[in-house]
Amino acid sequence: MVIKPKIKGFICTTAHPKGCLMNVEAQIKRVQLQSKIDNHSKINNVLVVGGSTGYGLASRIVSSFGLGANTYNVCLERPPKEGRTASPGWYNTAFFEKKAIECSFGAQTIIGDCFSDETKNEAIKLIKKDKVKINMVIYSVASPKRVDPESGTIYKSSLKPIGRSVESVTINPNTAELSKVNIDPAPQEEIENTIKVMGGEDWKRWIDFLEKANVLSDGFLTFSYSYMGPEITQSIYRQGTIGQAKLDLEKTAQLITDNNQKNGKAIVVVNKALVTHASSAIPILPLYVCILYKVMKEKNCHEDCLDQIDRFLRNKVKWNLENSFEMDDNQMIRMDDLEMSKDVQSEVKRRWDNIEKDLENADLSLIDQEGYLSDFLKLFGFGMDLDYEEDVSEMVEIQKVF
Repeated sequence: MVIKPKIKGFICTTAHPKGCLMNVEAQIKRVQLQSKIDNHSKINNVLVVGGSTGYGLASRIVSSFGLGANTYNVCLERPPKEGRTASPGWYNTAFFEKKAIECSFGAQTIIGDCFSDETKNEAIKLIKKDKVKINMVIYSVASPKRVDPESGTIYKSSLKPIGRSVESVTINPNTAELSKVNIDPAPQEEIENTIKVMGGEDWKRWIDFLEKANVLSDGFLTFSYSYMGPEITQSIYRQGTIGQAKLDLEKTAQLITDNNQKNGKAIVVVNKALVTHASSAIPILPLYVCILYKVMKEKNCHEDCLDQIDRFLRNKVKWNLENSFEMDDNQMIRMDDLEMSKDVQSEVKRRWDNIEKDLENADLSLIDQEGYLSDFLKLFGFGMDLDYEEDVSEMVEIQKVF
């Protein structure tokens, strides 16, 4: 079939298999061109919960082609049907695993709801079958809802401010249309529900299950990804419902570290703002990211997901020392250090203010709308250097899927 992008709001309902293949191969090649990360043989087997797109996919790529580890991936992706494409994460996973297996790395995927106990047990069953211990668990999950595995209650997350309405500016990346948005505050129930979905409860539940099943190595590492952001996004992010969930995530890291019996350590990694499946749904963030991209590219310090994860595992973890990491005063690894630098943020704020004061006559040269849209399309396999008029097969299988 001839596959074209079908964009609805902040998502694309189609994905291009060849484009996803090119995207995955390009990321793998970038890691292969660098020297191996010397982790002193501490990391052999990695479990990535949410390893099919964005930061999770980058984590699998760097874990195998940088650290030299076998990987297990847990994700909920849509397989293809005749006349209907798979989700991009399905294609990403299929092509990553094909390449990993060709290069003699173990690569297996469990397709299922990461919040369910059944999926956790399926992952444990697979790990036990391979008779290995997991040295590193990366939790990279962004979801609109979660079904509580014990009560069956469905919790839905929201992206709202707390305590007051917020008026700000956003952009439609497809049209470059600027507009004002007014977001009502979340009631207490929505705050609590967002914490249930995006907080640390499921991360800890994964570690508890893995530890009880005795599939974690002594001194294992586990990381979960987060975001903070500058003053511009504080009202909707850090001070909003999602911010409360991230605070819970940070508290959970300490609980995991204190309560496990394997001398394992849990750390929150704060990443920079990028175009991902999750971030494109957050009000205010699209315009902020458009400005941030422009500024960081001009200052030659822009990083994408792969750059971030490679620098994290290459530089922020001190593999030659026992449990040594480059962390801030709150015991978090800050991969947003370049984004949050004073020179970057002062220029982002100047441009934001300039645009906000006169939307109708805003200078669009201040933003990187093209870069944002290009990265958005690449998430779904579009915008690559290939012939999108070509008839391609949507039917792609994952080699080792359970």
